Formats: sequence, structure tokens, C-alpha cells
Amino acid sequence: MEQWFLVDNLEVERLLSEWRWLCPHRMTLVARTAFGDLFIRDEAGAVFWLNTAVGKLSKVASSEAEFREAAETSENRSEWFAEPDLQAGAKRGLNPTSSQCIGFSVPIAFAESGSSNTPCIADLYEYVSFLGDLHRQISSLPDGAKVRLQVRPPKLPSSQ
Repeated sequence: MEQWFLVDNLEVERLLSEWRWLCPHRMTLVARTAFGDLFIRDEAGAVFWLNTAVGKLSKVASSEAEFREAAETSENRSEWFAEPDLQAGAKRGLNPTSSQCIGFSVPIAFAESGSSNTPCIADLYEYVSFLGDLHRQISSLPDGAKVRLQVRPPKLPSSQ
């Protein structure tokens, strides 16, 4: 499990840039999962789980020491770090590097994600940013609401 705490090479501000609508305060990155979830500590020391898949921020510990101790239990490793899913992914050749994560072709926030959803290796920053933007846009919708995704090409700078 130690790999979850190897986050010194990651830029927390870049990871949280599209999540500021949900966590506007200064945060420090404590850990991350292979699926792009983040564990972040606020200035008071409390640790929060940013579940990027469902767009939810939850307090999991009052201190980093408490979080690290809780993260040693098999129940929390399964819930927080999705170890069984990670092991299944590894058997399928899904082994993300420190700047990658396991993503899904259809975000699991959508009913269409179902059992045929294809996991893939994704850039951690791009995937976490995409999910932050997506969840911001749908955050005010009730569960089960119908949405229509429109993918637009990025705006290119105009030539002068």
C-alpha cells in the first residue's frame, strides 16, 4: 500500500484545478489511488477523500496519522484504494505509472457505465481534470437525470 503515499512528484494544485468548486481551500496531497481518487489534507490537518468517480468529498480522518493508521485495515484498503479492483486490473495488464491512473471509457457517474465499461490507462492530470469539470457541470442535477454530452474541439488561438 505504500505506493499510495508516493505523491511528492505530483502537483496538487494542478490535480485540484477543476475541483475548486468542491474543495476551494488550500490542500496538501497525502495519497492517491490507482483510479485517480485523491486523499488531501486541509490546513487544520483533517484528511478528506476526493472520490473523483462520483464527485464527492468526504472527511475520513481528523489527522494524517489517523488516516495512515486507518488505511492499514483491509476494509479501508478495499473501500478507499479499491485493492480488489486494482488486482483484477493488473491481471488484465492495467498497471499505471505514478503519473497515470486507471480510467473508464464511460465515467461511472453515468448509468451507461455498466459491466461492459472498458478500463484503460489514462493520464492522471487529464482524467482527474476531466472528471472535475464533468461533476461540476452535473452537480446540480438530481440523481437519474438525463444528460447529453457534447464534445467540442478546443478553441485555438486566433492567428493575427
